[in-house]
Amino acid sequence: MASIQANGITIEYDTFGDRAGRPLLLIMGLGGQMIHWDEAFCRDLAGRGHFVIRFDNRDVGLSTHFDQAGVPRFQEVMAAAARGERIEVPYSLDDMADDAFGLLDGLGLPRAHVCGASMGGMIAQAMAIRHPARLLSLISIMSRTGDPAVAVPAPEVMAALSTPAPVEREAFIEHTVKMQRIVGSPGFPLNEQDARERAARAFDRAFDPAGVARQMAAVMAQSNRKPALASLRVPTLVIHGSSDPLVPVEAGYDTAQAVPGAEMLVIEGMGHEMPKGAWPRIVEAISAHTAKVQR
Repeated sequence: MASIQANGITIEYDTFGDRAGRPLLLIMGLGGQMIHWDEAFCRDLAGRGHFVIRFDNRDVGLSTHFDQAGVPRFQEVMAAAARGERIEVPYSLDDMADDAFGLLDGLGLPRAHVCGASMGGMIAQAMAIRHPARLLSLISIMSRTGDPAVAVPAPEVMAALSTPAPVEREAFIEHTVKMQRIVGSPGFPLNEQDARERAARAFDRAFDPAGVARQMAAVMAQSNRKPALASLRVPTLVIHGSSDPLVPVEAGYDTAQAVPGAEMLVIEGMGHEMPKGAWPRIVEAISAHTAKVQR
């Protein structure tokens, strides 16, 4: 792993594969560190001809944390959103998109395939809108366009996810496993031992609930990208689970319908995660998609 100065912050990153391969930037979702792109998954992609880059978004992992910004007042943020007012947040998804471009600049990559999961998909879409010529292609996984009228999660799912994570290590691990049961994949059995080990590794590497709250504020303040996506001419692949309770599959269809010519892959039984059992289909779909694009 290494770090780079980009867009005024420090970004921690890692790479897999031959630099001469097809550049593929992976952007993780809310609160997720780059280690949530599993090494074996990244090596599978590298083995299919990609130069894979994963990184910590701002406010998670070993990248810069915005402690000076404090913790957003979510009641005020939600009230402003309900009134349709502009929401004041520490930073936006566009700022996070600029972080990703800064990382590509630092690595000397003028163009790349960009793949984002959940909030990472929102950031990837923002990148495609802001600088479409820099994207060889867009892959949006279990994400949405930002249209508030499309496929909202069930209230009980939002209530569970709004519960603050415990600050004590073992309690945090159990909380994380519980949340994975709620948003996970009914078609793929949960390996609780693996889930606990991932949660422990993430806690030990960097635990910052305030940073996750600031990321959540950026998500809540996002704009509706659907009108801008309609003018996009970037080759696009949308991947979504049929059983996603947090970002229902209708949001994936909405994304695919918004981007002209986009391809859609629905993985039966997959929830709001990328279970190991689904990796072969995801890796194959991404690889087939990127292989069609001329650099």
